[in-house]
Amino acid sequence: MYGDQATIRKILTETGDTWAVVGLSSNERRAAYGVADVLKRYGKRVIPVHPKAETVHGEKGYASLEDIPFEVDVVDVFVNSDLAGPVADEAVAIGAKAVWFQLGVIDEAAYERTREAGLDMVMDRCPAIEIPRLG
Repeated sequence: MYGDQATIRKILTETGDTWAVVGLSSNERRAAYGVADVLKRYGKRVIPVHPKAETVHGEKGYASLEDIPFEVDVVDVFVNSDLAGPVADEAVAIGAKAVWFQLGVIDEAAYERTREAGLDMVMDRCPAIEIPRLG
């Protein structure tokens, strides 16, 4: 419902390879850590965005999206649904091309705002599940 196959394919194959993963820390038990690893294996550059600004998977971390000093193609969001809307707004503000809300992260108003701003968006899906399906 929140991500047709054409949009999923576009984000994963055409939008760009620099992904900021909001909520990614060095905690290997968190889903964000494993998803970031899968994205890296598929050639994505994964930038950790977390208040701790830790280096994860060899990439320097940043405390916020606005702290990243280079262009970000996709913002992948691993925060609670009630915090996700402001992250989507930040993604628009930094000029990202797409926003991806992870499984269970749902904010319909943020989805509408982000799409209206011209960004592609997927919500309540996981890129680590979707990318191998592309063949």
